[in-house]
Amino acid sequence: MVDANQTFVIVGGGLAGAKAAETLRAEGFTGRVILICDEREHPYERPPLSKGYLTGKEDRDSVFVHEPAWYAQADIELHLGQPAVHLDRANRSVRLGDGTRVHYDKLLLATGAEPRRLDIPGTGLAGVHHLRRLAHAERLRGVLASLGRDNGHLVIAGAGWIGLEVAAAARSYGAEVTVVEPEPTPLHPVLGPELGQLFTDLHSEHGVRFHFGARLTEITGQDGMVLAARTDDGEEHPAHAVLAAIGAAPRTALAEAAGLALVDRADGGGIAVDASLRTSDPEIYAAGDVAAAEHPGLGTRLRVEHWANALHTGPAAARAMLGQEVAYDRVPYFFSDQYDIGLEYSGYAPPGSYDQVVCRGDVGKREFIAFWLAEGRLLAGMNVNVWDVTENIQKLIRSGAPLDPEALADPAVPLDALLPSPAQS
Repeated sequence: MVDANQTFVIVGGGLAGAKAAETLRAEGFTGRVILICDEREHPYERPPLSKGYLTGKEDRDSVFVHEPAWYAQADIELHLGQPAVHLDRANRSVRLGDGTRVHYDKLLLATGAEPRRLDIPGTGLAGVHHLRRLAHAERLRGVLASLGRDNGHLVIAGAGWIGLEVAAAARSYGAEVTVVEPEPTPLHPVLGPELGQLFTDLHSEHGVRFHFGARLTEITGQDGMVLAARTDDGEEHPAHAVLAAIGAAPRTALAEAAGLALVDRADGGGIAVDASLRTSDPEIYAAGDVAAAEHPGLGTRLRVEHWANALHTGPAAARAMLGQEVAYDRVPYFFSDQYDIGLEYSGYAPPGSYDQVVCRGDVGKREFIAFWLAEGRLLAGMNVNVWDVTENIQKLIRSGAPLDPEALADPAVPLDALLPSPAQS
């Protein structure tokens, strides 16, 4: 039972944590809400860091979840620049970096993820970058502008979403860009080989050079500055800056030290939570990038590192903390913008999980929808420069209904016509 004397603590000042705090108040919770942020910035959203803010199309203030004054108005106690360094489950308290101990009745861990580091010589040189935090984006934005002015070279390790979005941003400034990727196509672990070539062609047309089937082995420099990046097949690429875009690791140290159940890295890592986002400790919940949740609809445990997941798991966890019945079953969703392409992806279809890819529309013109199927059932869909279809794609995924691939590929057949009737579902 929740009462006004209880204290709910949220560790993590990203989107998930901020939306959880907002939801607690919106649902009528009148107890203390304490939001602990290890950055000095107010909670902000991360997509602009590789999109609009990085390209200069959006200003700095656009990234924040709420106006700074909102937290005091909502009676949210905000601890900025204070990492949580210890979790004492027996006494239900969190110790902060300055030694302060904060008691909780319920705790939400929304600690997010951190960029994986390149484990090679030369990463200590000036000009080696990661992109996760607002401060990273501020530095990188200046670097890209400088590279563009001076005809400088950026080498990006990794052709995932962050790597490709930064490549597009760098080209918009006029920088020379080389992307080094061990897989045979960009986004291979997400899209498989069928759609990866689309992104190779897109970026190549805009002047990006790809080096597939290789990894960086060394970054060389002079006087502390980056000069080149070497790969394991003997190539050397000129570089004035290097971006490591090789993925992110969930920030589980606090949970691990406290003995909470975790998921093996081989299975995606993260803090293990049930469908209500509750951890192995009934008073502790997890949301956002760090949470590996049992998904009722997909029948698997899933950790998702995307904006929509943070946006929705934070509020879901808040409601569960208040004692409401919660079963988080949203279809995973993300979006990306690169040059003149905008896309949305819904579902979950890692390589090996599907047996057919069907496309509707004109792939050559980059106006189409791709569908990943397993035994005729839709696992995932990606709409590229085609809009207002995400809701129906997600309904088709949820339905689990067998689909006719020919009808799925036919633009003349409305997607909602493929949905099973209420009597069939």
